[in-house]
Amino acid sequence: MAASSHVSKVRSLYKRILVLHRFLPIDLRALGDQYVKGEFRRHKSASPEEVKSFMAEWQNYKDTLQTQVLESVEKQDRSLQFGASLSEGKLSDFQDEQIGQLYELMLESTKPNRQFDIQEDNN
Repeated sequence: MAASSHVSKVRSLYKRILVLHRFLPIDLRALGDQYVKGEFRRHKSASPEEVKSFMAEWQNYKDTLQTQVLESVEKQDRSLQFGASLSEGKLSDFQDEQIGQLYELMLESTKPNRQFDIQEDNN
């Protein structure tokens, strides 16, 4: 029973994030959807300790994005900036591989003429 409850929570968080991504500009949505799908797939067999941290961070992301989306809708402001800066303390908790991923993500998301391979994924 506990395993099915956990799976339900993971699936619910995953789906909610993808719904919130619909409010992002199309290129950021494509980048974000691909990133989220990849991260959730990679963590299917993570240790319980990693899962706890993974879920907490993605819940924080969902909460931040949800607040920004609601603010954007309220103000009817399509130019609102999405995202948040990471503190040095938070960055010091990351592994080298994660720092590399963040750097690549930052480079992609700040390109002046962003173009992503936008594909529909039925998952």
